[in-house]
Amino acid sequence: QVQVEESGGGVVQAGGSVRLSCTVSGSPAGLRLMAWYRQTPDNGREWLATINWGGTATWYADSVKGRSTIAKDNGSMITYLQLNPLKPEDTAMYYCAASRAPRFSPNPDHYNYWGRGSQVTVSS
Repeated sequence: QVQVEESGGGVVQAGGSVRLSCTVSGSPAGLRLMAWYRQTPDNGREWLATINWGGTATWYADSVKGRSTIAKDNGSMITYLQLNPLKPEDTAMYYCAASRAPRFSPNPDHYNYWGRGSQVTVSS
């Protein structure tokens, strides 16, 4: 069975950067998309970015477009999300998710496997 785990969060100053990692374990057979979401009590769950399994196509939400990079290491099956420059409103729990669906969608119901989250706190 597929397992997803995030890492790399922490307390970071505004204007700095963070690079989150998402590790997939188990059998990745059939996985098509990897995505990053974030969640806060005020805003709920927000889609941020998606990358296809081969790492050849990416999609970004307007909230992070221009200061976000999603990338994938196909050998290690690690999916990265880098944010810079960080803003205080980027403070959230960040989640990684994997989907077997063949088409892109920002809907979280689209994703079959979820990590437990990694907290990013942006200080100012």
